[in-house]
Amino acid sequence: MEVPFQDLKSQYKAIKEEINPAIQEVLESSAFVLGKSVKEFEEQFARVHEVKHCIGLSSGTDGNHSVLWALGVKVGDEVIMPVNTFIATAWGVVLNGARPVFVDCDAESANISVPQIEQHITPKTRAVVAVHLYGQAADLDPIRKITDRYKIYLVEDCAQAHLAEYKGKKVGGLSEAASFSFYPGKNLGAYGEAGAATTNNDALAATIRMIREHGSSEKYRHEIFGHNYRMEGIQGAVLKVKLKYIEDWTEKRRNAARLYSQYLNDIEEIKTPSEMPYAKHVYHLYVIQLTRGLEDERNRLAEYLKESGISTGLHYPIPLHMQKCFSYLGYKAGDFPVAEKLARSGLSLPMFPELKEEQIEYVAKKIRNFFKSENQSKRSAVEESIK
Repeated sequence: MEVPFQDLKSQYKAIKEEINPAIQEVLESSAFVLGKSVKEFEEQFARVHEVKHCIGLSSGTDGNHSVLWALGVKVGDEVIMPVNTFIATAWGVVLNGARPVFVDCDAESANISVPQIEQHITPKTRAVVAVHLYGQAADLDPIRKITDRYKIYLVEDCAQAHLAEYKGKKVGGLSEAASFSFYPGKNLGAYGEAGAATTNNDALAATIRMIREHGSSEKYRHEIFGHNYRMEGIQGAVLKVKLKYIEDWTEKRRNAARLYSQYLNDIEEIKTPSEMPYAKHVYHLYVIQLTRGLEDERNRLAEYLKESGISTGLHYPIPLHMQKCFSYLGYKAGDFPVAEKLARSGLSLPMFPELKEEQIEYVAKKIRNFFKSENQSKRSAVEESIK
């Protein structure tokens, strides 16, 4: 049996009768950048996420950059963020000339460790970025208490968390501003690069809109420095169609996660993901952690699954503080032990809405067989050493 990590072809085939005319409409209108399709998507996405403004952008990375840019983050500032995230979160900081200050992750949720945030605050701290990793909201209330106390900004990175909830409220409107990614493999994915920023602040929304349009709110009149971060019309059309299905796809992801945990929970060599009591997890990723052997055994498991027709992923095998581009920050191995252990032990299993129960059962069976074989080999080695 073949089990892909994602199955974008199946998703397209299921909605192609709506997607194709939507794309054709953009071609006929020639509104290739922004335009009606993007505007309508912005309005609908804002409504679904219970937030006042959505600004369509050309990528989630642009969202990370423009949100902090609009908040005035600049050279000499510091921004606190989790070390366990995709590097695009950090680009939002460094592209504004600021310094990323990394914080370890919580062992249970894999999100930023809230108790460690305050000890990293300095007079230069301008913001805290809370990443809703793997599709699960970070614990925002205690973070907000810290940011309010020190009068700094709270920003959300929602790249993996479309429709995720924190204490019954949608992410994306629970901070000064948030960024979203619509990279094709995301829970809500475009057919190319696309992203967005969301906020309830009118002035901030206006500034982000100017930033995406070369610092302009009126053609050829440039009020501030800006960039070209505009969403393409075709991506707006695709996302508008797919937005109708995101609630159903989210529940299918959650059901797939429930089945994975049901089939895997009794395997003592792995730890399945936890859904925190304050969160509604949308499972962009379903990440198991090995409880022994770590990197070597994790890699052998991944290879064994590959040979069995099962694709897996690593998110993220090298924490940000160990990336060469951030060597100037002066961090070293051992500075963030929880994130480093997760980098060695985590394995992302196939996860997409169209995943069938028999595929999940097959993945679980192969994982079980792998550890059965590993344990037998170790017993045989011990017995041989005794002889």
